[in-house]
Amino acid sequence: MESLVLIVHVLAAIVIIALVLLQQGKGADAGASFGGGSGASQTVFGSQGGSSFFGKLTAFFALVFFLTSFALAYVASEQAQNISGQVDYLPTLEESDDIVGFPELDSSAPESDIPVVQ
Repeated sequence: MESLVLIVHVLAAIVIIALVLLQQGKGADAGASFGGGSGASQTVFGSQGGSSFFGKLTAFFALVFFLTSFALAYVASEQAQNISGQVDYLPTLEESDDIVGFPELDSSAPESDIPVVQ
C-alpha cells in the first residue's frame, strides 16, 4: 500500500512540473495586446486560451500531491510507533558492566608538559 501511494505521489509531482512548464506566463498576454494579431483565437482551447484548463488540472494534481503527502506521513508515523513499541528496555551505563566503551585511563601515565591556564 505504501509503495502504491509513493508511486502516485511521484507521478503527481512529475505531472505538476510538466503542467507548470506548459502554462504561459502572465506577461505573454501583454504581448498579444500590442499587435499580436488574432493568434489567440486559433488556439486549441479557444480564444480564452488554456489557462483555465491547465489551472484546474494543476490544482487537481496539487490536491493529489498533498493528499499523498499526508498519507505517506501517516504511514511513516505508524511505522515509527510500531518500532518504538518493540523496544522494551535499554540498559543504562550504570546498570551494564558489559558495555564496550572508552578504555579506563591509566593513572600511571606521565603528566603533560602543556601548562594549565588559570
